[in-house]
Amino acid sequence: MRILLANVNTTESMTRAIARQARRVALPDTRIVPITPMFGAESVEGNYESYVAAVAVMETIRAYDGPYDAIVQAGYGEHGREGLQELFDVPVVDITEAAAATAMFVAHKYSVVTTLDRAVPMIEDRLKLAGLADRLASVHASGLAVLELEHDPQAAIDIIVEKAAYAVEHDRAEAICLGCGGMAGLTQAVIERTGVPVIDGVSAAVKLAEGLVSQGLSTSKTRTYAPPRPKTFKNWPPAR
Repeated sequence: MRILLANVNTTESMTRAIARQARRVALPDTRIVPITPMFGAESVEGNYESYVAAVAVMETIRAYDGPYDAIVQAGYGEHGREGLQELFDVPVVDITEAAAATAMFVAHKYSVVTTLDRAVPMIEDRLKLAGLADRLASVHASGLAVLELEHDPQAAIDIIVEKAAYAVEHDRAEAICLGCGGMAGLTQAVIERTGVPVIDGVSAAVKLAEGLVSQGLSTSKTRTYAPPRPKTFKNWPPAR
């Protein structure tokens, strides 16, 4: 089984970190194939960057000519999953939705700890759109930008653990979702402080993708995610 793991930003070190986490949980015969968008922002932290990233990921995967059995979109609260489902005949799993769905199997209420405050409404909207918000206790921002997670990992651990503990103690969350692909690998520190299940979206998405493939399931092509209709696009892709 081959899973195409799509980072949504153009930072190669982030792609490598996400791939390492995916390989930790993947089955021995699952091959993780990481890809970085051909264009876009070095980090995705707002709506404009997210919409650009959605197109970049779709076009990068369309240009990829190797085999794959599933796609994981490794961006938290980002746009684009629906477009991927229209374009490709394999299961598509978004890490935001995968983490929340997994949390609801192990807890009644869950909270998300993410990066900047501006990402909070994006995550809330993605969870509402996916039908996963009814058991959402809260979304907390750490105040750290995406790339700061790599540059100062100890500071990232300290503040993410603090926010997770607040969600458990004050919002009555019974599980924590780490709300950024770049937070992969921080689960143990949060577990030790809070004592609740901690879900990394990359890990959850890989395991869901493996399960869908092993069951022979993929996206329904009736109505909502039917392939795009043939038509002429003006200046697409844009001329350089």
